[in-house]
Amino acid sequence: MGNCDGRCTLVAICSLQLMAALQRQVFDFLGYQWAPILANFLHIMAVILGIFGTVQFRSRYLILYAVWLVLWVGWNSFIICFYLEVGHLSQDRDFLMTFNTSLHRSWWMEHGPGCLVTPVLDSRIAPDDHHVITVSGCLLDYQYIEVLSSALQVLLALFGIVYACYVSKVFQDDEDSFDFIGGFDSYGYQPPQKTSHLQLQPLYTAG
Repeated sequence: MGNCDGRCTLVAICSLQLMAALQRQVFDFLGYQWAPILANFLHIMAVILGIFGTVQFRSRYLILYAVWLVLWVGWNSFIICFYLEVGHLSQDRDFLMTFNTSLHRSWWMEHGPGCLVTPVLDSRIAPDDHHVITVSGCLLDYQYIEVLSSALQVLLALFGIVYACYVSKVFQDDEDSFDFIGGFDSYGYQPPQKTSHLQLQPLYTAG
């Protein structure tokens, strides 16, 4: 098929999405961010489905992959708005990310580049199994790291949507071309011909 360029590009985009999602999954696990962990898992499954559909020429799988990417763009847009506290969103509502099962937040909050973490001892506002810390000296605040990560996901998803639609269209065109143009003629199949009349041959007898 003459669509190797689109297929190869889509496989490359899916590979980048897979690596970015796995990297993000690791840091979300470290931060006990259960909602992003679930979303990342679904995204990884959808990307694998997209790779399979591209390699196996399955346009339906690519359509499902593209539909998921639309939802993925919406989710990452919400993450961006959440960390930038757009509108009524606030990072104090950490139950949106952890399902209210822990007090942990982004892993980058304590482990960002240049961050200095100082524990606050004997704090009255901390539960028995948690501690209060102060973070200072960060070269880049954790919320901006999360925003950049989500922005990268949105960028890759937009490219993925465009190429998934393009490759799916090429697959469908190739299938239509085979069904209605090539057909079975390439195999040299000819149906039997019916004769309209019987050919009478003269009979000779010895006298």
